[in-house]
Amino acid sequence: MSGDPRKTAEGLTYLSGFGNEHSSQAVPGALPDGRNSPQRAPLGLYAEQLSGTAFTEPRACNRRSWLYRIRPSAAHPAFTRTENGTIRTAPFTEAVADPNRLRWDPLPEPAPGTDFLAGLWTLGGNGDATQRTGMAVHLYHANASMDRVFSDSDGELLIVPERGGLLLHTEFGPLYVEPAQVALIPRGVRFRVELIEDFARGYVCENYGAPFRLPDLGPIGANGLANARDFLAPVAAYEEVEDPVEVVNKFCGNLWTATYDHSPLDVVAWHGNHVPYIYDLRRFNVLGTISYDHPDPSIFTVLTSPSDTPGLAGVDFVVFAPRWLVGEDTFRPPYFHRNVMSEYMGLVEGAYDAKTAGKGGFVPGGGSLHNMMSAHGPDRETFDRASAAELRPQKVDDGLAFMFETRWPLTLTPHAARAEHLQQRYDDVWQGLQRHFRPLH
Repeated sequence: MSGDPRKTAEGLTYLSGFGNEHSSQAVPGALPDGRNSPQRAPLGLYAEQLSGTAFTEPRACNRRSWLYRIRPSAAHPAFTRTENGTIRTAPFTEAVADPNRLRWDPLPEPAPGTDFLAGLWTLGGNGDATQRTGMAVHLYHANASMDRVFSDSDGELLIVPERGGLLLHTEFGPLYVEPAQVALIPRGVRFRVELIEDFARGYVCENYGAPFRLPDLGPIGANGLANARDFLAPVAAYEEVEDPVEVVNKFCGNLWTATYDHSPLDVVAWHGNHVPYIYDLRRFNVLGTISYDHPDPSIFTVLTSPSDTPGLAGVDFVVFAPRWLVGEDTFRPPYFHRNVMSEYMGLVEGAYDAKTAGKGGFVPGGGSLHNMMSAHGPDRETFDRASAAELRPQKVDDGLAFMFETRWPLTLTPHAARAEHLQQRYDDVWQGLQRHFRPLH
């Protein structure tokens, strides 16, 4: 690779009609004409289907792609177990779910030579990866590019960079993702992470359940929230490498490794809808009140993984993007509440409008967990300030926060529960909320 590596990810293809069929070829004539699996695939390639859902799932939910590659994926030696490091997978049974409100500072600096995979650090999760239900929250910190290839059989990976850009070399082609964007790697897709800068840090949601999709808009109508046309898929590119390559597979919670005699990123052409993509969170079309009162945070949903109960997501990805606040006679920061859903919140940049920033506060790279029915909301300083603020139109554009919201409580990993960067006095932010009640009679 020469020059700026980000240029290899330019010319992305639009995923207009999110979830619909798309295609790309690195060499003209590599895509078959009208047949998915002809007797002889073009250019001496092998035809292979990658199914992200069961064959018989409804057409609207079905995810699969056809790959036309130099060698089939079946051409590999046996996998053997390798160390999991700080990666853990549901079911999380090493600890009990904690009802307390919890907050962490950013991960400490990684050891020299830590790549994306070695730098994955599991905070916790729920469900059961073997039953394809639930999710896990991971963080990552890295200071080295990967010279190996990774795939996750347990779920899809939603990557949320907080510091440093990543060049994701995938079977479908390269994707460049930077802070304020997100990238999704579908279940089973192989990829390698190259660092653009000396250091990278961020968050990952591993979704074991139904693939993420755009939420239904209901009474909102046809427009709003994330637009399908703003999701970008890679353009086909392939590696013709005939040297040993380590391939690591995450399967039922454990890491397995095999050494191939070639690069598995050798797809010359593809078509389908089980594809990686990126999305720029600054493109999110925020909706909100233009009269009074505070709408629920569900209006900030970018992607949702539906469950077997309509309206109850296995996990939602929610972003608090720049927006105008104009509500009259309204407490504008997020209100005090208790929620049947469990919420992990992270911060990409700036400050969140319901929390005090700075040392010991809610800072970029950190995160908070409010499990189901735990009471939370603005801290005392924010409450006092917002209660007395002059309610003129206000632009909130000094921060970018997000939330992984899930139907079940998150159980922590032991290393997250005992982490040195776990804040020990998070409850103190609500101390000093005074009694103001004055009966009229």
